[in-house]
Amino acid sequence: MIGTPVQWAGLDLWPYALLIIAVMSWALYHFLAPSGWREWTGAGVVQAFIIALYAEMYGFPLTLYLLGGLLPFQFPFAPSNGHLWSALLGAGEAGAVIEAIVGYAILTVGALLIVKGWVRIYFSGQRHVDTGVYSVMRHPQYTGIFLIVLGELINWPTILTVVLAPIILLLYLNLARHEERALVAEFGSVYRDYQARVPMFFPNLRELALRLVLPR
Repeated sequence: MIGTPVQWAGLDLWPYALLIIAVMSWALYHFLAPSGWREWTGAGVVQAFIIALYAEMYGFPLTLYLLGGLLPFQFPFAPSNGHLWSALLGAGEAGAVIEAIVGYAILTVGALLIVKGWVRIYFSGQRHVDTGVYSVMRHPQYTGIFLIVLGELINWPTILTVVLAPIILLLYLNLARHEERALVAEFGSVYRDYQARVPMFFPNLRELALRLVLPR
């Protein structure tokens, strides 16, 4: 038995869902500052990910409701089972806490990358940026998006966010490649040298940790 929708304690938390969606959407468009249609498309899919996630986390848990009818074992229609990996593995509350800690730790690193990347670009004056987080990866903001998506998939996966995650990955991989062609055309050998020495998304972890901690 999965229970009935009215047993879900989060149904009266819709105002929190709407507030979080609004704040996260503002941060998304403010710090990514999309301009061309490719950037707007990527940001739109990320916003759809945000809506799908928090609508289930604080609104109606569609994923739990569907799984409760499909799984061959009893799967209670309860808020704690939103930490899906813990629930499926039978890890209990301790597993849910670990899941949340790991997920939010990864999410925090992703958010820091987005903000620090935005600060560098905002104050660059249209110059090629290769300092700060840009000294250890060429696309820190997109890496930040990947980490936020990963963190939320660990912490509170849903059917819709699992479907949207690879779409986000492909969109931003394509966007990064498109941007790099434009940057090579604009900066020439300077940017090609930068490409040769700095990875696209995932840097040395020690160097990344230093760039996230240091103010510059």
